Amino acid sequence: MKVTIYTDGSARGNPDGPGGYGVILHYTDPKGNLHESTRSAGYKKTTNNRMELMGVIAGLESLNRPCDVEIISDSKYVTDAFNQDWIGGWIKNGWKKSDKKPVLNMDLWKRLLEAKAPHNVTFTWVKGHNDHPENERCDKMAVEAALSSELLDDVIE
Repeated sequence: MKVTIYTDGSARGNPDGPGGYGVILHYTDPKGNLHESTRSAGYKKTTNNRMELMGVIAGLESLNRPCDVEIISDSKYVTDAFNQDWIGGWIKNGWKKSDKKPVLNMDLWKRLLEAKAPHNVTFTWVKGHNDHPENERCDKMAVEAALSSELLDDVIE
Protein backbone atom coordinates (compact mmCIF):
# COMPACT_ATOMS: atom_id res chain seq x y z
CA MET A 1 0.00 0.00 0.00
CA LYS A 2 1.31 3.47 -0.93
CA VAL A 3 0.77 6.25 1.62
CA THR A 4 1.79 9.89 1.38
CA ILE A 5 2.36 11.66 4.67
CA TYR A 6 2.57 15.45 4.71
CA THR A 7 3.98 16.98 7.90
CA ASP A 8 4.91 20.28 9.47
CA GLY A 9 5.95 21.49 12.90
CA SER A 10 5.75 24.85 14.59
CA ALA A 11 7.06 26.43 17.77
CA ARG A 12 5.96 29.77 19.16
CA GLY A 13 8.83 31.32 21.09
CA ASN A 14 11.33 28.63 20.05
CA PRO A 15 12.96 27.08 22.10
CA ASP A 16 10.99 27.72 25.28
CA GLY A 17 7.46 28.22 24.08
CA PRO A 18 4.56 26.07 22.99
CA GLY A 19 4.66 24.14 19.74
CA GLY A 20 2.64 21.78 17.63
CA TYR A 21 2.63 19.54 14.61
CA GLY A 22 0.19 18.83 11.82
CA VAL A 23 -0.02 15.68 9.71
CA ILE A 24 -2.08 14.72 6.66
CA LEU A 25 -2.09 11.11 5.44
CA HIS A 26 -3.26 10.27 1.91
CA TYR A 27 -4.01 6.80 0.60
CA THR A 28 -5.69 5.90 -2.69
CA ASP A 29 -7.58 2.61 -2.55
CA PRO A 30 -7.65 0.08 -5.43
CA LYS A 31 -10.85 1.70 -6.75
CA GLY A 32 -9.07 5.05 -7.06
CA ASN A 33 -10.76 6.70 -4.08
CA LEU A 34 -8.59 9.07 -2.05
CA HIS A 35 -8.72 8.60 1.70
CA GLU A 36 -7.44 11.28 4.04
CA SER A 37 -6.66 11.30 7.73
CA THR A 38 -5.27 14.13 9.84
CA ARG A 39 -3.49 14.39 13.16
CA SER A 40 -2.16 17.21 15.28
CA ALA A 41 -1.06 17.89 18.84
CA GLY A 42 0.41 20.74 20.82
CA TYR A 43 3.07 20.81 23.53
CA LYS A 44 3.67 23.32 26.33
CA LYS A 45 7.42 23.79 25.95
CA THR A 46 9.25 22.50 22.91
CA THR A 47 11.25 23.42 19.82
CA ASN A 48 10.47 23.63 16.14
CA ASN A 49 12.77 20.70 15.33
CA ARG A 50 11.07 18.48 17.91
CA MET A 51 7.70 19.30 16.38
CA GLU A 52 9.00 18.57 12.86
CA LEU A 53 10.13 15.16 14.12
CA MET A 54 6.88 14.51 16.00
CA GLY A 55 4.86 15.15 12.85
CA VAL A 56 6.74 12.41 10.99
CA ILE A 57 6.57 10.08 13.98
CA ALA A 58 2.81 10.60 14.44
CA GLY A 59 2.20 9.87 10.78
CA LEU A 60 4.30 6.68 10.74
CA GLU A 61 2.96 5.44 14.09
CA SER A 62 -0.60 5.71 12.79
CA LEU A 63 0.03 3.08 10.10
CA ASN A 64 -1.16 -0.39 11.09
CA ARG A 65 0.75 -2.45 8.51
CA PRO A 66 3.92 -2.14 6.43
CA CYS A 67 3.53 0.44 3.65
CA ASP A 68 5.43 2.25 0.95
CA VAL A 69 5.52 5.74 2.42
CA GLU A 70 6.53 9.09 1.03
CA ILE A 71 7.11 11.69 3.73
CA ILE A 72 6.71 15.23 2.40
CA SER A 73 8.14 17.87 4.71
CA ASP A 74 9.49 21.40 4.57
CA SER A 75 12.07 20.47 7.21
CA LYS A 76 15.61 20.05 5.87
CA TYR A 77 16.47 18.89 9.39
CA VAL A 78 14.29 15.82 8.85
CA THR A 79 14.69 15.18 5.13
CA ASP A 80 18.45 15.71 4.99
CA ALA A 81 18.99 13.43 7.97
CA PHE A 82 17.85 10.58 5.74
CA ASN A 83 18.55 11.78 2.20
CA GLN A 84 22.13 12.75 3.09
CA ASP A 85 22.43 9.84 5.58
CA TRP A 86 23.31 12.00 8.55
CA ILE A 87 21.43 9.46 10.63
CA GLY A 88 23.77 6.65 9.55
CA GLY A 89 26.77 8.70 10.61
CA TRP A 90 25.19 9.60 13.93
CA ILE A 91 24.47 5.97 14.72
CA LYS A 92 27.96 4.87 13.60
CA ASN A 93 29.50 7.56 15.84
CA GLY A 94 27.45 6.68 18.92
CA TRP A 95 24.87 9.45 18.38
CA LYS A 96 27.52 12.12 18.00
CA LYS A 97 27.63 14.68 15.19
CA SER A 98 30.73 15.30 13.09
CA ASP A 99 31.78 17.99 15.60
CA LYS A 100 31.69 15.26 18.31
CA LYS A 101 28.77 16.95 20.09
CA PRO A 102 25.72 14.81 20.98
CA VAL A 103 22.88 14.70 18.47
CA LEU A 104 19.99 16.84 19.68
CA ASN A 105 16.56 15.22 19.99
CA MET A 106 18.11 11.74 20.07
CA ASP A 107 15.00 10.41 21.86
CA LEU A 108 12.81 11.42 18.93
CA TRP A 109 15.29 10.28 16.26
CA LYS A 110 15.30 6.82 17.87
CA ARG A 111 11.50 6.83 18.06
CA LEU A 112 11.33 7.86 14.40
CA LEU A 113 13.67 5.03 13.38
CA GLU A 114 11.50 2.55 15.26
CA ALA A 115 8.32 3.89 13.63
CA LYS A 116 10.00 3.83 10.20
CA ALA A 117 11.40 0.29 10.50
CA PRO A 118 8.47 -1.75 9.11
CA HIS A 119 7.98 0.56 6.14
CA ASN A 120 9.74 1.46 2.89
CA VAL A 121 10.10 5.21 3.41
CA THR A 122 11.32 8.01 1.18
CA PHE A 123 11.70 11.64 2.22
CA THR A 124 10.83 14.57 -0.05
CA TRP A 125 11.58 18.16 0.83
CA VAL A 126 9.22 20.97 -0.24
CA LYS A 127 9.81 24.65 0.29
CA GLY A 128 7.71 25.90 3.19
CA HIS A 129 5.21 28.75 2.82
CA ASN A 130 5.31 28.33 -0.95
CA ASP A 131 1.65 27.56 -1.69
CA HIS A 132 2.00 23.77 -1.46
CA PRO A 133 -1.62 22.99 -0.43
CA GLU A 134 -0.96 20.12 1.99
CA ASN A 135 2.11 21.78 3.48
CA GLU A 136 0.10 24.96 4.08
CA ARG A 137 -2.66 22.93 5.75
CA CYS A 138 -0.13 21.11 7.95
CA ASP A 139 1.41 24.44 8.93
CA LYS A 140 -2.00 25.80 9.90
CA MET A 141 -2.78 22.67 11.93
CA ALA A 142 0.62 22.89 13.68
CA VAL A 143 0.13 26.55 14.60
CA GLU A 144 -3.42 25.90 15.83
CA ALA A 145 -2.17 22.97 17.94
CA ALA A 146 0.58 25.16 19.44
CA LEU A 147 -2.00 27.79 20.39
CA SER A 148 -4.48 25.25 21.79
CA SER A 149 -5.51 25.34 25.43
CA GLU A 150 -4.94 21.57 25.65
CA LEU A 151 -1.16 21.30 25.44
CA LEU A 152 0.85 18.20 26.30
CA ASP A 153 4.09 18.19 28.28
CA ASP A 154 7.37 17.89 26.40
CA VAL A 155 10.86 17.71 27.74
CA ILE A 156 13.57 19.63 25.91
CA GLU A 157 16.94 17.89 25.79
